Amino acid sequence: MEITVNDKPLTLPADTTVKDLLMSLNLADRPCAVEVNKQVVPKRDHQSHKLSDGDKIEVVTLIGGG
Repeated sequence: MEITVNDKPLTLPADTTVKDLLMSLNLADRPCAVEVNKQVVPKRDHQSHKLSDGDKIEVVTLIGGG
């Protein structure tokens, strides 16, 4: 399937979840916010939320500072 992640096209297998996407981007262990088609996907739903062809995803990593 073809999706867009942070304005860049990406091809992934069907039945890919948000968690699978984050793993493929090496972000699974980092704090981040994920939005699919302008809807925030809570972290508790990352493993169950399946992506669909044409989805537009925004991933924002969180960085601590002080």
